[in-house]
Amino acid sequence: MPTPPRQSPPPAQRRTQPSRRGARPVAPVRRKRPRWAMRAVTTLSVVVLASAGIGHAVVTSLDAKIARVDPFKDMKNRPQAGHGMNVLLVGTDGRDRISEEERRKYRLGGAPCHCTDTMMIVHISEDRERASVVSLPRDSYAEVPAGEGHKAHPIKINAAYAEGGPNLTVRTVEHMTHVKIDHYLEVDFTSFMKTVDVLGGVQICTAAPLKDSYTGLDLSAGTHRLMGGEALQFVRARHIDTDSDLGRVQRQQRFMAALIERATSSGILLNPMRFRDVTRAVLGSVRADKGFGTGELLDLGRAMRNFSPSSSEFTTVPIKQMGYTVKGVGSTVKWDTVKAERLFRALREDRPLAAHRSKRKAVRVEVAPREIHVQVENGTRTEDLGKRVDAALAATGFRTTGRPAFAADRATKRTVVAHDPGWDRSARSLAAALPGSELRPVKGLGPTLKVIVGEDFKQVRKVRAEDAQGEAVVLRGDEAGCS
Repeated sequence: MPTPPRQSPPPAQRRTQPSRRGARPVAPVRRKRPRWAMRAVTTLSVVVLASAGIGHAVVTSLDAKIARVDPFKDMKNRPQAGHGMNVLLVGTDGRDRISEEERRKYRLGGAPCHCTDTMMIVHISEDRERASVVSLPRDSYAEVPAGEGHKAHPIKINAAYAEGGPNLTVRTVEHMTHVKIDHYLEVDFTSFMKTVDVLGGVQICTAAPLKDSYTGLDLSAGTHRLMGGEALQFVRARHIDTDSDLGRVQRQQRFMAALIERATSSGILLNPMRFRDVTRAVLGSVRADKGFGTGELLDLGRAMRNFSPSSSEFTTVPIKQMGYTVKGVGSTVKWDTVKAERLFRALREDRPLAAHRSKRKAVRVEVAPREIHVQVENGTRTEDLGKRVDAALAATGFRTTGRPAFAADRATKRTVVAHDPGWDRSARSLAAALPGSELRPVKGLGPTLKVIVGEDFKQVRKVRAEDAQGEAVVLRGDEAGCS
């Protein structure tokens, strides 16, 4: 940046000093700017300009390398376009480019199902200052609309990809949500791992140890920086305690919030070389629709430069019933259509999802009550106490047997939550609903927890997890971090 020539101050600003020949003008004393400040301003200017130029060149060159799909081919009767931009982000279980060593290390063996492992609608607001992410559980009950060669029929939403690829996936999502999808982005295991690695890893926090024998995930309680392979284990794990798919969705949302925080706070978007590396990693191994090109990518990049953690918000479509059995489909997750419609209307109207944040006063727990199976036993001589506790727990959302029994000891003083050590997170969540209760590990008890009601029982307290059933509980990015 050329330095402008110095100009003499106007006469009114000159001062004089006496001399033998009279007064003469003397230039005013000028304060020098600190050299470090000048260097910082100059460097920032160069970086910003270079980032814009090099970033455009990099993205333009990679635009031709993106694998293209046509998810909108021959689509008719689509929802009306809203404000902002809606991207359907799907994660597939593709593992063709995974090395044998990575397959063994991260438990990626077995044949892929060629279905969507993850599905999210990412809404970028029209002013490019907010990203709203709605997760659609993979086992969601869905209805495929009638089309060429097939009739309308029920399906699990993740199976639409196996049946009809990106096209049927988009059609099914639009049919279920009435949200028009503007762009389609498909990520597989390889591109996910590369993206996390090139970002230098992502920091996540866990209040309790996480161990999943299926993926090999084994994290102690505390803060961890996960690289690509470990991050994939973290977002894929489905067998941690009993929280299954919805617990995994919650972890995916927290990970995505941490990923956005990492990308926006580390200076990567202002560093042309890092920006180039990230762009290559992401775009070199994804599939996207033909319209998702250079302009859209740079638009998203510019928007993310202004993002802060609170600029992103995450939620899961409200659930009405778990284990909703459909003939020929199996056990599915049924949405609460009324509350889901309110949520998707907010996307169509480009409104923040935070307006749907739950105001219900309840103790937060790790595992949602609907995921916890409970057998109640009455350990007192009050005949109907077992029935009352069973009913109260069921009303709070716990999956009780509905058949309370009498305990062997009818003189139990303190209420006990007996649990298999492998279900300790569920036990803590259940104990939170029974103030003053005692946790008692019992090996071999299995997934059903046992409540032995004691004479100290007073009440069942309301508890909820982040993804409470029937509620569009919204998690902001600044609430998902380690702080």
